[in-house]
Amino acid sequence: MAADCTIGQIPPAAANQKRQSMFSEQFFSVQDGRIVITAPQASFFAKEVAGDFNPIHDPDARRFCVPGDLLFAVVVSRFGLSENMTFRFRNLLGAEVPLEFRESDNGGTIEVVDEGGKVYLEVTRSGDITRDERVIEEFTRCYVAASGKNFPHTLKPLMESHGVMFNPDRPMVMYESMSLALNQLELQQPDLELSKADLEVAGKRGNVTLDYQLMSSGKAAGEVSKRLMLGGLREYCPDAMAGIVEEFYRLKARGTRVGMDGADQPAGA
Repeated sequence: MAADCTIGQIPPAAANQKRQSMFSEQFFSVQDGRIVITAPQASFFAKEVAGDFNPIHDPDARRFCVPGDLLFAVVVSRFGLSENMTFRFRNLLGAEVPLEFRESDNGGTIEVVDEGGKVYLEVTRSGDITRDERVIEEFTRCYVAASGKNFPHTLKPLMESHGVMFNPDRPMVMYESMSLALNQLELQQPDLELSKADLEVAGKRGNVTLDYQLMSSGKAAGEVSKRLMLGGLREYCPDAMAGIVEEFYRLKARGTRVGMDGADQPAGA
């Protein structure tokens, strides 16, 4: 494990610093120097920013988990956007778990862990870094918005072409890793264009790789790759898949604030 230059807690001065970015108070808070994400904050981010309406992110979900895209967003908002970054997700994160961000001496690695040392996210990075809030917010928005297009737009035809689908009663789609390689950091109007989608089937497990080209003002500015795991694969059934798609749009029609009535609301929600 990489050596820590700090215990991993947010220094008091940084914790109290007024930030104007979209992540200032909406999607996490700082308590006793640690990052804390509530279920309403995570749910609002998933639906409003990422366009992810998976019910596992609903505040009252029995198996609720914080979306990996939000951990990605918190890391780049607090540590900056590097030219080369890889994010490896190790464990599902529940609500209101105090998190430490442990940065190595040379700044090349960041670990997101709880007070017991359980690792949720490992980040490696290299190259130049930008902390320009506009660049970081615009890139984050386009980066996580790609998640909202995973299903049904990309995964449905991908699974159909391989004759498999996930369990319609308990669809399992989880991020394993994300990586990016940027040619420049002065991004303008960034956008991701899907260039390749691949599915490898191994029994009841499916490994999906989604490759994107990052565009800046319409010009190529880098490459992005996301790896997902599909669980509980079975033979493709058009009727069952049609039911899943119908349920997806039903969930989406509920809006971005589902399950938030009477709960602590994200600031600005």
